[in-house]
Amino acid sequence: MLNIFTRLLATVLLSLAAATPACAVDEDGYDLWLRYRPLERAAQARLQPQARTLVLAGKPSPTTQAALKELQRGLQGMLGSVPPVSTTIQDGSLVLATPATLPELATASSPLRAELTALGPEGYLLRKTRLQGDNVTLIAANSDIGLLYGAFAWLRAAVIGTQPEAASAPKLQLRLLNHWDNLDRTVERGYAGASIWDWWALPDITDRRYVDYARANASLGINGTVLNNVNSKPEVLTAAFIAKAAAVADVLRPYGIKVYLSARFSTPLELKETDTADPLSPAVQAWWRKKADEIYRAIPDFGGFLVKANSEGQPGPQDYHRTHADGANMLAAAVAPHKGIVMWRAFVYAHGDDKGTDRAKQAYDEFTPLDGKFAANVMVQVKNGAIDFQPREPFHPLFGGMPKTPLLMEFQITKEYLGFSTDLAYLGTMFEETLHTDTKRAPQGLTVAQVIEGKALPEPARKAGLTGMAGVANIGSDRNWTGHHFDQANWYAFGRLAWDPQASARAIAVEWAAQTFSADARVTAPVVDIMMMSRETVVDYMTPLGLHHMMGTGHHHGPAPWVDNLERPDWNPVYYHRAARDGIGFDRTASGTNALAQYAPEIARQYADPRTTPAQLLLWFHHLPWDYAMPSGRTLWAELLHRYDTGVRGARELQSRWMALRPMIDERRHDEVAQRLRRQVANAELWRNACIAYFQSINGLPLPPGVAPPPEPLEYYKAIQVPYAPGRG
Repeated sequence: MLNIFTRLLATVLLSLAAATPACAVDEDGYDLWLRYRPLERAAQARLQPQARTLVLAGKPSPTTQAALKELQRGLQGMLGSVPPVSTTIQDGSLVLATPATLPELATASSPLRAELTALGPEGYLLRKTRLQGDNVTLIAANSDIGLLYGAFAWLRAAVIGTQPEAASAPKLQLRLLNHWDNLDRTVERGYAGASIWDWWALPDITDRRYVDYARANASLGINGTVLNNVNSKPEVLTAAFIAKAAAVADVLRPYGIKVYLSARFSTPLELKETDTADPLSPAVQAWWRKKADEIYRAIPDFGGFLVKANSEGQPGPQDYHRTHADGANMLAAAVAPHKGIVMWRAFVYAHGDDKGTDRAKQAYDEFTPLDGKFAANVMVQVKNGAIDFQPREPFHPLFGGMPKTPLLMEFQITKEYLGFSTDLAYLGTMFEETLHTDTKRAPQGLTVAQVIEGKALPEPARKAGLTGMAGVANIGSDRNWTGHHFDQANWYAFGRLAWDPQASARAIAVEWAAQTFSADARVTAPVVDIMMMSRETVVDYMTPLGLHHMMGTGHHHGPAPWVDNLERPDWNPVYYHRAARDGIGFDRTASGTNALAQYAPEIARQYADPRTTPAQLLLWFHHLPWDYAMPSGRTLWAELLHRYDTGVRGARELQSRWMALRPMIDERRHDEVAQRLRRQVANAELWRNACIAYFQSINGLPLPPGVAPPPEPLEYYKAIQVPYAPGRG
């Protein structure tokens, strides 16, 4: 009788386990989306026949060994055992091979030969096929790094439960993280602890975390990392720090990740090795050539330099009455013999702005006259919008405005203006919004994604293949890497969109949620819904209807639309919202700064009229009276208040939806996210109340019926201080 009861209880427990997502007692987030937790029995039964043995064709390399090790790690986690490694292909083998290591893939009769040829040096092919008379699962590529990317793709499909049948190749050549990490391990605009690069311990001591960083990036196809802040220090190019960078490069190399450095333009002058930093000085040119040779001796596959020049006090060629092209081309000549590149940032506003010039226009005005004048190994790195990583910006007019120059997209993964690592905001939707926007610069249309893919470049530039996307990293020494567990999704989304800029933010969210929490639809569906509504919620309670740059001074934490006493006009929030008795918004039409003229004529015509300007960008381009009639039937004032209230309701909705998932998510991660969501609701209420109090003090208008007044007077909100805020760098 006892045996019958025991068997019955076991049957019930097994059925419950199959019906409920596995919730680990304590997950800290360190494993990111590479958790490889045990699959349900049915999924294990489907997966096991695909990997009875692991076969690595040909002589192993550090990269193919990394691929094999990752497959072993993943299968151990998902199945509970590791298939044996064999040199013989047999029925049920999981085979990694290139045409060079498995000649039958290169034969004219091979049905896979054409597909592989089309995938280029980094693409991969996943196929269930027959090899040497046996049924196998094939991971094929033209290179070792392609095999590594393919191994991660196969594991992703196994976790999610999709069929491992795919052919994929990156649409962008360069897929880079930009670390704004300082040499003292502080991180500018970083909210997840100290820098992971321990410069003090390097080069003799390398953290195991560097390997896991490399694994995570390789799983997304990220193939480059800039180790240090764009506000660079000259010491990073000294021999001691070159040796430290070389030690990091050695760890990352097997994973296909090249190391780059941010270079301070005045480095030879500040190191007292030249008496000028003029890019046309022969002595300066010789210094940079010698320095490049030194770096490449230590790091043979060094990627090149990222440069911020003549912006926010950084030195640059304009200090010597030279152009950005003069400066970039001088550095490009130094690294060209080593096949290095220079990424020259277009984020510039170096000169005084006491006449009220529109800061959004400066990059376009400075760079478009230089179109076609940059060296072949120079890319101009352009932020997604013309101001500074705001919760919402229209796409930068340089996209489509420099048809002869390769442009490198710069997104900010760290949420400097979107709630740091406190507020939940999935940036995949923001990245997608920018990338999928049509610049209207070609008769058939040209999206921003197509611009950075080089679709409009002249033939010589297209052949050079310089295309790419950079993301300002949100990674730190916090155990879960990014501070907020959901901020991992922004790192993930950036990598997936850098591989394919035309991918879907929702599809990427599904992938991330399935790997990070559970592939069970009862988890992924609500998690993805939370993600997809999150960024719009933040926009509504921070900067609705195209308002922008209203954050606190320096740290950018919390609302401060009243600030008007900073050194430069364009550092003050009042410069951007221009609220007055007559209305609110920044007039960028022909009657204002005419920044619209920097866009294609079709866009300029559409946005010149507030009635045809998208509501989400209305106050970016127009200064309108408070009683302007909105499409909703509300006045502008009432619509603005409605958006603030919508943002607060959205924050509360994010919180309630997450709380409903408590039984489905492991306790630790659920609680850590829940704490932040409680704080996010408070942040949303603060933004709503402070902004309404301030704008009402300006316009003197009553609140419409049903709109609750701020609970405190304006002076209360003005008095809030946030000393020692993280991320100041």
